[in-house]
Amino acid sequence: MNLRVLPAAARRPASRDHSGFPDEALLALVAREDEEALAALYDRYSRVAYGLALRVVRDPALAEDAVQEAFLAVWRSAAGFRSDRAKPSTWILTLVHRRAVDVVRREERRRAVPLETTEQLDAYGLATDEEIELTDRRRLVQEALRQLPDEQREALELAYYAGLTQSELAERLSVPLGTIKSRMFTGLRRLRDILAEAGLDEPLAEL
Repeated sequence: MNLRVLPAAARRPASRDHSGFPDEALLALVAREDEEALAALYDRYSRVAYGLALRVVRDPALAEDAVQEAFLAVWRSAAGFRSDRAKPSTWILTLVHRRAVDVVRREERRRAVPLETTEQLDAYGLATDEEIELTDRRRLVQEALRQLPDEQREALELAYYAGLTQSELAERLSVPLGTIKSRMFTGLRRLRDILAEAGLDEPLAEL
């Protein structure tokens, strides 16, 4: 199984060897947007992270999603890591566990929520403030998706709206699995940045 889920730039040959760097040093480099340092951390912890996620979500494809989202969180929040509070491995695996739980909850909501749209409910005078807010949040996500490159947007929309796994995406689009993972990783990172600027911090729940 190919578990490598990294930005495209991190897939280039490394300009220096990070394998001997301690975890704390790698996180410090990640905080300065060093993608090769992120790749080194991924190589170091991805298999343990995948095993942890799989125990929580009990689905290989969803476990891969959880690991991908967790390393996106590492990328975004490395500057906030405090070595006096936890070891890097503990911090990383805590993020993995949280994302795995988020994935389980997201899947439960998808199975439980009826397919009626807020607009349909509003037509009968039943739309609540919460439903109206949800519609606004989804509109923001749709607008952000339109700002992504076509290949990234296509991969995300097929994954989250059509429910395709990464392996199914690779087969449907006739591209390598690693390319799909790279597109999704980079697309999710950009999507989060766009939505953060709009004041929406958790876009994945709205997809």
